[in-house]
Amino acid sequence: MFRLWAREFKNNRMLRDTVIADASEDTRTHKIFRALDQICYEFDLSKPIWLDATVEEFRRHSKARFRQDNFIEEIPFDYLEIQVIEED
Repeated sequence: MFRLWAREFKNNRMLRDTVIADASEDTRTHKIFRALDQICYEFDLSKPIWLDATVEEFRRHSKARFRQDNFIEEIPFDYLEIQVIEED
């Protein structure tokens, strides 16, 4: 089972969170992108852009923060954080 936790923060307070589970036999990358699509749909957000710094942070820690620079539209929070909490 693959699970990805997403949280929105503003002023160091969590506004909302969700956990996306994926039991498919797909690759890790496909699971991450599919989970991020579900998160954006659930939170009614545009899809963030993966900047080089975001990719590197995610590779090192299995956690990434998407700030205003990662979004084309204005966001009503400081950042969206995603974190892998369980992998097969």
